Amino acid sequence: MTLGQEYPKVREIFGSMVFDRRVMKERLNSDTYERLITALEGGHKLDASLADTVAMAMRDWAIGKGATHWAHWFHPLTELTAEKHLAFTLPSSDGSPIDIFRGKDLIQGEPDASSFPSGGTRSTFEARGYSAWDPSSPAFIVKSAKGGTLCIPSVFLSYDGTPLDQKTPLLRALAAIEERSLKLLKLFGQRGVRNVRLTVGPEQEFFLLDRPRAQQRPDIRYCGRTLIGAQPAKDQKLDHHYMGAIPTRVLSYMDDVGRELALLGVPIMTRHNEVARCQFEFAPLFSEANMACDHNQIVMETMRKLARSHDLRLLFHEKPFAGMNGSGKHINISLMDNEGRNLLKATNNHRRNVIFLTFLSAVVLGVAEYHSLLQASVATAGNMFRLGGHEAPPSIMSVYLGQTLTELLSQLDKADLKMPDKEQLDIGLTKLPTLTPYDCDRNRTSPIAFTGDKFEFRAPGSSQSIALPVTIFASVWAWGLEQLTAMIETRTAKGAEPIDVALDAVKEAIKRGSHILFEGDAYSSEWHQEARRRGLIEAETTPEKIDLLLRPKNKEMLEKMGVFKGNELDVLHEIRMDSFERALEIEISILYDMLWEGILPAISKQLILEKKSFSALDGIDFPEGAPWKQYIRDLGCFKAGLIVDAQKLWALKEKLGDLSARERADLLVKEAVPLMESIRGACDAAELLISAELWPYPIYRNLLSLSV
Repeated sequence: MTLGQEYPKVREIFGSMVFDRRVMKERLNSDTYERLITALEGGHKLDASLADTVAMAMRDWAIGKGATHWAHWFHPLTELTAEKHLAFTLPSSDGSPIDIFRGKDLIQGEPDASSFPSGGTRSTFEARGYSAWDPSSPAFIVKSAKGGTLCIPSVFLSYDGTPLDQKTPLLRALAAIEERSLKLLKLFGQRGVRNVRLTVGPEQEFFLLDRPRAQQRPDIRYCGRTLIGAQPAKDQKLDHHYMGAIPTRVLSYMDDVGRELALLGVPIMTRHNEVARCQFEFAPLFSEANMACDHNQIVMETMRKLARSHDLRLLFHEKPFAGMNGSGKHINISLMDNEGRNLLKATNNHRRNVIFLTFLSAVVLGVAEYHSLLQASVATAGNMFRLGGHEAPPSIMSVYLGQTLTELLSQLDKADLKMPDKEQLDIGLTKLPTLTPYDCDRNRTSPIAFTGDKFEFRAPGSSQSIALPVTIFASVWAWGLEQLTAMIETRTAKGAEPIDVALDAVKEAIKRGSHILFEGDAYSSEWHQEARRRGLIEAETTPEKIDLLLRPKNKEMLEKMGVFKGNELDVLHEIRMDSFERALEIEISILYDMLWEGILPAISKQLILEKKSFSALDGIDFPEGAPWKQYIRDLGCFKAGLIVDAQKLWALKEKLGDLSARERADLLVKEAVPLMESIRGACDAAELLISAELWPYPIYRNLLSLSV
């Protein structure tokens, strides 16, 4: 982007590459449009004739926008997206070109399923899979230099119907929470509510580095993080980077990303510097959860694509640099009814506040009972290094409600339930307006915090798809709503009004879930001891946390909610365990290569240089020679120690081949990770003793600097 160059206004291009309801209304006749909207809102299934009409309109619109191909765009269990492009224009029987895209093409595709993760449920020769259109998320066009592709959001299934994607369980979880929310609202007399939607806003943290420098490091190129690197003198100690002026080069990149996302109807509300050097954040507008998951994947793909054109290296890894802040993906979650009311928003209306507290306490009860599932949903190789320090919450699940709500819940016996009046903050300057504070502070150490009309799930990692954490959170909340509904129905069996007895149910739910509530510093050792006493620490290592998916009570609940059926949770477990192992195995190989190709030769070169320099002192009265000899001995010891550790590392890697998947995971955590940390410590110490011109890889000081 050139300074002063004219670009179309965002409002002029926003959503112009999205086949949304505006476009549908323009291109479909009123009867077809109404039938489609009814189908989208769950009124009936799409029939073939309707699909043909929609496909024709979608095809003509896409070709008019320059698209040459179309693809079912889906979310396999890789945390990424997948697509197979098919051409719109094909030859007819006489050889003349004809544009083809039919209703059956729109509804169903057949991508090869054998090469996607399947948790051992398929063999290579069992290749058939199905993709099926998800009409609840609009199709969009991804432009290329010479055309474009119509991307149709879809689910992805194996030949036998087993979901091999992240969208199918998500859609089931959203249906589960909507069903239970509607039942509870009708119990409260809210019969005009037709639908309830989970709304989500995922904050996306990331690092940007100078690409030419970053590409000189094999660990960044292949692992997305640094495996070695001594701390720079100036990292984030002065806290000067946070929300400071965005560097010009980064701002240009952000402008391009924002403009590209605007075309795709993805609104980025916030952009700013994060705490660590070269770390930044995007935050979108809240949207319906399924669409929010699609949007977040679009955001990540767009960021990857445009980073290269700006000569930047984008890092989504949760912990790219040791000793500095990692990157998370804080997911803000709420519920909205079709009348636009946020069910987690407190008011001064007694009836509305009872409903608010019922939905809020359902979260507390659900998390208290199934906190292990939430812990499992964020258990990844990258998050293993992030959670628990430098502003990342610990993996111990707890819920923070804030002082106002905590006090309110302790006084539920009062007849008139009102939220306390908000005191205004007068800062004593007449030129400035008075401020109205929120009802609660923000506890940055809490994994799940109520932050005023929403919950913030802060544990997910920045490289994750938000689909699984949102699926689990929605399922846990749905279970809690089911429990609250049952409590209220039991109390109304003798004729009492639901609104009158709901607070008794809320009190019971809060009492049953009290062990998950914590208002203090979740980093403190005292809390970790207390959490263990409360039974909140049920797994220590990442493999153990992934195993929590298969806990019988967890499987039973998710089966009852209709979210994971049959062996689907076993498939998910195996894939996530395999992803964890592979990530660490790659890191072992890269670290081994970096040692032999770069670190050890650099130490040798420094030793030779120092030996020659010391030899030049022969015949010179130099009383300070002893420290120089010690320095040379230190270098020799570093090399000898690293050679031994490199051999241990390779022996560990070879040992993995003889073990079962679960044994490999345990070995990696218990032996490989500590060994890699030890090697890192020695390499970082050696880095400080070796000439910059001899050190083989760009150091932190140079990596964490973006030239204008």
